[in-house]
Amino acid sequence: QVQLVESGGGLVQAGGSLRLSCVASGRTFGYDAVAWFRQAPGKERDFVAVSWSDGDTIYADSVRGRFTISRDNGKQTVYLQMNSLKPEDTAAYYCATGRIFAVQAADYDYWGQGTQVTVSS
Repeated sequence: QVQLVESGGGLVQAGGSLRLSCVASGRTFGYDAVAWFRQAPGKERDFVAVSWSDGDTIYADSVRGRFTISRDNGKQTVYLQMNSLKPEDTAAYYCATGRIFAVQAADYDYWGQGTQVTVSS
């Protein structure tokens, strides 16, 4: 069993930055994929970024060049640095972990409770 707890969300003006954190407990994710997804009200949960244990990463087209995913396996923590934020980035952000390096939410086994990011124009 893995527990994931996100933090770092908040209200920020367009063009600003936030850094989200996700701390895992219960099992090491050193060999797992760790990803961020987001969900806006009334919309599906969308892939944002994923980090594999060897350092490989994948980003959604909508965030590439603005967001950076990183991980500290020793601290069981994954980060999402979000720069140049836009109003359309407003959503609840979720971290997830699984054994497959994937972009589909269905491939992830464990999820956090989410942290809200609101970007004002």
